[in-house]
Amino acid sequence: MSVVNNDTQVLKNYVGGKWVDTAGGKFGEVINPSTGEIIAKVPLSTKEDVANAVETAQKTFETWRNVPAPKRARLMFAFQHLLVKHHEELAKLVVQENGKAFKEAYGEVQRGIECVEFAAGAPTLLMGESLNNIAEEIDSEMFRFPLGVVGGITPFNFPMMVPLWMFPLAIVCGNAFVLKPSERTPLLATRLAELFTEAGAPDGLLNIVHGAHDVVNGLIEHEKVKAISFVGSQPVAKYVYEQAAAQGKRVQALSGAKNHHVVMPDCDMDKAVSHIISSAYGSAGQRCMACSAVVVVGEKGDEFVAKLKQKADELIMGSGFDDEVLLTPVIRKEHRDKVLDYIELGMKEGAELIRDGRKEMDEHTEGNFLGATIFDRVTPDMTIAKEEIFGPVVAVIEVESYEEAVLIANDVEYGLSASIVTNNLKLAHQFTKDVQAGTVKVNRTTTGNLMNAPFGGVKRSSTSTFRESGRVGLEFFTQIKTVYIGY
Repeated sequence: MSVVNNDTQVLKNYVGGKWVDTAGGKFGEVINPSTGEIIAKVPLSTKEDVANAVETAQKTFETWRNVPAPKRARLMFAFQHLLVKHHEELAKLVVQENGKAFKEAYGEVQRGIECVEFAAGAPTLLMGESLNNIAEEIDSEMFRFPLGVVGGITPFNFPMMVPLWMFPLAIVCGNAFVLKPSERTPLLATRLAELFTEAGAPDGLLNIVHGAHDVVNGLIEHEKVKAISFVGSQPVAKYVYEQAAAQGKRVQALSGAKNHHVVMPDCDMDKAVSHIISSAYGSAGQRCMACSAVVVVGEKGDEFVAKLKQKADELIMGSGFDDEVLLTPVIRKEHRDKVLDYIELGMKEGAELIRDGRKEMDEHTEGNFLGATIFDRVTPDMTIAKEEIFGPVVAVIEVESYEEAVLIANDVEYGLSASIVTNNLKLAHQFTKDVQAGTVKVNRTTTGNLMNAPFGGVKRSSTSTFRESGRVGLEFFTQIKTVYIGY
């Protein structure tokens, strides 16, 4: 049962530079995953709320689109300065509403700051192209123009980084933005809006509408929303893409993953284990790039599993505010129940439960904790080997050859991230070509990406049309005009 905090904050939407009540008057609860305490009430907004925000954003867009790119960039420089100034405060907010360890939250804030720094390069990034004499007495030029009002729908697991993937780049390209943050982690988005306004953003440039499915549908259905950027679960990503694209909107949608870590027999086993522990159990496994399947090649499977279990036994589980903690709670008790169902299913299908994280739940009765869980003797056809669990559960699959490992990594519906650990440089290069994933790592964790690089996956991990961040992200938020000038 959740505990009510006497200081519970009641959030509002942010529209046109003002904090406004929802038209529906309904609220959800924001819960601290470590304590079960209710820390805020979040509006469950209506389509009417969405329409109000979109109309406001449209009016601001008509002016903002004509602001010179260098001036837009200066807004990003001012915003970046404030984010750096409030770095620690923002990280604490992430820990409070998401539950992840402070060190990871601090790193997430840094990644968000890097997104803003990239957006500040707009005067260079937005430059067009030209070609003289493309035909007799005709020159051609190509320019980038903004789309209009853009909607953003972001997940609970990165409440700082993912919104900053979206709205700074969209806005610096000349668009206005309506953000629907996760109703589970809305506090950080609220603070970002305050800082963005303090940086000098015009009223109505960034608007926040809290809520759930009604807000999502409101953004999809409103004719003045020209594009939608989404990060979240695969079923919702599919719905958003199909519904929004059917109405002619531009859509980028990043969704599920099943990330494999291939361990070759020639690797440094201790380093491989260290990478997997960090990737699989950081943020309680609730990262889209988290390693949830390990494919061990050769005869060192037993040695690897023994080392992995030993390191998992050494993990400290607790609140993200406690020093030395890596394993933190999952976001909600309902989500933990889903992960527990996967553990039961893994045992039913015949996998060997080497480490049962359920036993540690008795030691942490407050909050949504689940200990590090490891399955061995997993076969590729098992559910835990194929589906995204999104929790602190690792499935170990043992094979005899590199070729088998690649087949297993590719024989899933997702393709976001994959990694290989090996000292064989030729094999490492071959892996980057063979594996079906949008991000490929060599001797690194499956997690992590640079903010100036494209991010996305293949197959059901994301739509194939547009990816997030970097120059390709900028391409999503702009349209091209080709001009021919005759003399």
